[in-house]
Amino acid sequence: MRISLLCIGKTDDKEITSLINYYRTRLPKHWNFEIIEIPDIKNAKSLTPDLIKKDESKLFMNFIDKNDWVTLLDEKGKQFTSREFSQKMDTWMNTSVKKIHILIGGAYGFSDEIYSRANEKMSLSKMTFTHQMIRLFIVEQLYRADQILQGKPYHND
Repeated sequence: MRISLLCIGKTDDKEITSLINYYRTRLPKHWNFEIIEIPDIKNAKSLTPDLIKKDESKLFMNFIDKNDWVTLLDEKGKQFTSREFSQKMDTWMNTSVKKIHILIGGAYGFSDEIYSRANEKMSLSKMTFTHQMIRLFIVEQLYRADQILQGKPYHND
């Protein structure tokens, strides 16, 4: 199984990058986890939000194959407890899903094309966070899911 976190833009905060790397190195090797940072759209200031989303969707689609599982991190998505998320990871590992993409959109969200391609939408909170912080939160939740699945004491209900 391969898991990728597809993001628009780079994480330029050193502290957040350090924390992301802390959890990233603790993920199981068989998940083949990678973070793919897609460059920001050039001349975005001269484009409308819809054009930016459309251009970003083309960049996302360069990484997504027909049989890949696509999960959007979206404010209107379903919220999961950490234990429920770990069960989702377990289901992915035990089905024929070979590649999972978790997408973090740009400032304006996702285009209709990406919404129609997605297998699901997931929300980490009803609150708003920076895109850089969301990267940290999802990598930590992946680590937490692994610990739960292994029965380790990292997670306390």
